[in-house]
Amino acid sequence: MCFTQNSIQTYAVNGITFEFANFITKRFSTDNIENIINENPNRLIIAYQNGNIIGVVEIYDNTCLISKIAITELSKLYLLERFYGKVIGYNLMNKAEKEILKNGYAEFNLEVYINNERAISFYERQGDVSIVNVVYPIESNTYENLVMNKVLSLKNTNVQYRLK
Repeated sequence: MCFTQNSIQTYAVNGITFEFANFITKRFSTDNIENIINENPNRLIIAYQNGNIIGVVEIYDNTCLISKIAITELSKLYLLERFYGKVIGYNLMNKAEKEILKNGYAEFNLEVYINNERAISFYERQGDVSIVNVVYPIESNTYENLVMNKVLSLKNTNVQYRLK
């Protein structure tokens, strides 16, 4: 699935260690993915081609690391590599932003591996800006991630807003 492929592509730059394989196996197990879908059915947006999953974006409520206020986080935006550059990632991001606005938020954060230049460039083109670096643990290893933020435009939307 996209989750596994993108995680391996991003973080396993020196190969797949036992710890990393263990992390992937637990994190992206069928049971764990089913729990995510059941707990947040409106927060997982999936792109299909010919009935097959080719990309996914997951959003959920979180607390901003800097301001400590409630904020939505774009947890994952995964796309199979062969579909890069075909507007699918942009469309997934656009649908996620609409869902975020619909849920009453005007901005969101996301984390991206600091060495994932392609993803960072993609997010910057969408208007996301870097705000802080954080450590992301995977089993006994840690990876430096960049936290990015995007303030969404409230103009020209047919969305009703509520205060959180």
